[in-house]
Parts: sequence; structure tokens; C-alpha cells
Amino acid sequence: MDDVYSSAISQSFREHEKLSNLTLITYKEKILSLAKVIVNALRRESSIFWCGNGGSASDSEHLSAELLGRFNRDRKPFRSLSLLGESAKLTCIANDYGYNDIFTRQLEGLSSAGDILIVLSTSGLSKNILNVLEYAKKNNILSIAFLGKGGGVANDIADEVILINSLETARIQEMHLLIGHVLCDLIEKMMLGE
Repeated sequence: MDDVYSSAISQSFREHEKLSNLTLITYKEKILSLAKVIVNALRRESSIFWCGNGGSASDSEHLSAELLGRFNRDRKPFRSLSLLGESAKLTCIANDYGYNDIFTRQLEGLSSAGDILIVLSTSGLSKNILNVLEYAKKNNILSIAFLGKGGGVANDIADEVILINSLETARIQEMHLLIGHVLCDLIEKMMLGE
């Protein structure tokens, strides 16, 4: 039986490596371009907003914190806000307006034209993600979507898309987090003039 489990471990690592290489080939230039766009926004003192559901919610909070706190270097904080950070806000909005508006309501109250919204969604079908993307489009907020499983409806709404070529949630989320970390590293280096 251990052979079956051992094989499963090896298979997961092989799938990760293969998808990582494919994602690098497909999106290397786009990742660099997006880093420059985010840096320009931060230099204008615009804000970067992040959101997602489930595991993508955790990754959104994580990546937001990397920019607000620090990634590899001590430096001033960058304007990076997770739309998931306060349970009182989320439950208030969900209770009074509905779960589909938990991100839109916050973006409406906190954002300005010229800000950036980054959504993480493995399916691109969650109504709260679609709603916040629509709001961003109507209010001059650039939207970047990290997607998977064909991209869903979000693929057609977001301004910029990185679509992971996988149907497996775990592998998609691994790529989203890897790309997010690469972006954080590039942004930090560019903002510090390295």
C-alpha cells in the first residue's frame, strides 16, 4: 500500500513541475508587464485590492500582506488591501446585502479610479468575483484575474488574465501563489530601484 501512496506523492510533484514550466513559458512576459503596471499604480499612490474564495481567499490575504508588510526587503509599506481581512465587515455585508456583494461593497467604499483589483479564482464562476470584476470595469479600476479550469465567465470580464492550464484545484492554486510571489518580488525590486 505504501507504494501507492509513494506513487501519488511523485505524481503530484511531477504535475506541479510540468504545470510550472508550462506557466513560465506561457506567462513570463505577461508577469513582467503586470509587475510594471502595479508598480506604476503604487508610484501614483493607488491601491492594490485582492480577493478570492476558500483557498484563494487565504492566498489573497497572504499576497496582500507580502506587499503591505515586506517580501524580502525592509522598505516602506505598499498600499495593498485584502477584501477578506475583517469578519465583521464580511458578515455585515453578507447579512445585509448578500454574499454575492461581499467584495463589491468594500471596493465601492474603499477604492478610487486608477486602483487595481486582483482576483484569484480557480473556476472564474463565483458570483461575488464576477460582481466585483463588473464593478471594477465600470469604475476605472484595472482588474487582473488569476484563473483556472478554462477561466469561466471571469475570463471575459477581467482586463488582464493569467489562466492556468489545469482542471485540478490544488495545482491551479499552487501556480497562483507562485505567480503572486514572483510579482511581489518584482514589485519590491522595481520600487526599490534594484
